[in-house]
Amino acid sequence: MKTIAIIPARGGSKRLPGKNIKLLGGIPLLAHSILYAKQHDFINEVYVSTDDEAIKQVALQYGALVIDRPQQISGDLEPTVSALKHVLESIDRSVENVILLQATNPLRPKNLLQEAFTIFQEKQVDSLFTVSRSHHKLGKITNHKFIPYNYEVGQRSQDLEPLYYENGLLYITKASVILNNEIITKDAFPLEVNHPFANVDIDTQEDFDYAAYLVGKFQI
Repeated sequence: MKTIAIIPARGGSKRLPGKNIKLLGGIPLLAHSILYAKQHDFINEVYVSTDDEAIKQVALQYGALVIDRPQQISGDLEPTVSALKHVLESIDRSVENVILLQATNPLRPKNLLQEAFTIFQEKQVDSLFTVSRSHHKLGKITNHKFIPYNYEVGQRSQDLEPLYYENGLLYITKASVILNNEIITKDAFPLEVNHPFANVDIDTQEDFDYAAYLVGKFQI
């Protein structure tokens, strides 16, 4: 039984055209996730799912296998699980585990994936995903009135009840779960990652500029 990595990378980004092949630290954005996956010997194959020829050529250049994604599952509103399921249904392999690496989260702590995969195996869960703690004072606006959600007015930030957000750094899921149209299951293990890289999710030029700053800061 095999463990594979899948990196979905559509073309046609509207807010940052060509973002998946835009150079970050001297290499295409997509290449960061490919090279990260290829550093781990428990990953048998690295796949890129794309509908874009330029992205396909970059993926092949950096040693990934490419699955051509049909247009009917390449739209803006199509869930990521559709691309993952299509890859599994397109390859003639017996796959046990799928590691999802999003191209738009290109920076990850070096030892994170090894740590995550070890926990995934030890906990014997069907899926694992990374989260980070939020230190924001959150609230809702109802009838033009701000209503605090996770704090009381005047409360210090360090005394907030811990809340966490899905940071998108990585996901590990049983292939059988994906074939059932899921990625995160009810028993999914939330692996806490509090690192500057967890704040990078590239959708705009400002996001890209912040990632470039971190590449320089951490000399990646």
